[in-house]
Amino acid sequence: MRRTFDDARRWALLGTELMLAAVAGLDDDGYAAPSALPDWTRAHVAAHVAANAEALSNLVHWAATGEPTPMYASPEERAAGIERDRALPAAELNAWLRGSADTLETGMAALGEEHWRAQVVTAQGRTVPATEVPWLRSREVCVHAVDLAGGVSFADLPADFLTALCDDVVTKRAAAPGPAVHLRATAAGATWDLPGEGEAALVTGELHDIAAYLTGRDAGPLTADGTPAPTLGAWL
Repeated sequence: MRRTFDDARRWALLGTELMLAAVAGLDDDGYAAPSALPDWTRAHVAAHVAANAEALSNLVHWAATGEPTPMYASPEERAAGIERDRALPAAELNAWLRGSADTLETGMAALGEEHWRAQVVTAQGRTVPATEVPWLRSREVCVHAVDLAGGVSFADLPADFLTALCDDVVTKRAAAPGPAVHLRATAAGATWDLPGEGEAALVTGELHDIAAYLTGRDAGPLTADGTPAPTLGAWL
């Protein structure tokens, strides 16, 4: 995995800045506009990201105290919360986004080395060291800053983050059924292989295009023979 703990801490701060800048000028109508995600408005995305900060703060509390504190009570509660909170007025959504992010950052900054080594459980049921929390947050804020459809694109994200994101997504996709694909980010000189069904399709493009394709945010660049890239299933 081409990332470090310090990388993830840096990306989490950068992604938070991008998110907050993208929503800074939104009023109620702006939040009600469609996001880049199917059936979600920008308000859905904002509520999801704010709730994620609170959920990750639960893991920080777990690491700091040893008291098991799940991210969410249940998947149903998580979904219901997003649907409820996306109706908040713009000013309240903005304040929640900033306040929850600040609380998470303060909690992470207070953790000592032994706390970071503590084992916690993600919303997907994976047991991981608390050192994974900054990566989970950086992935959340960077990708969803793009999903707000407010001017941020994958091309605006750091190349080292995009490389780490592709590594992460390929690892997850490799464990699920799907088409075989060989991916090549031409200028970056990075490659990835998705094992799967059939002969591997060669998909090339800029690093940000490959990241958008792997995360399901774009239909993808063309294959080497000019045909569309294979359709991928859900990432998360």
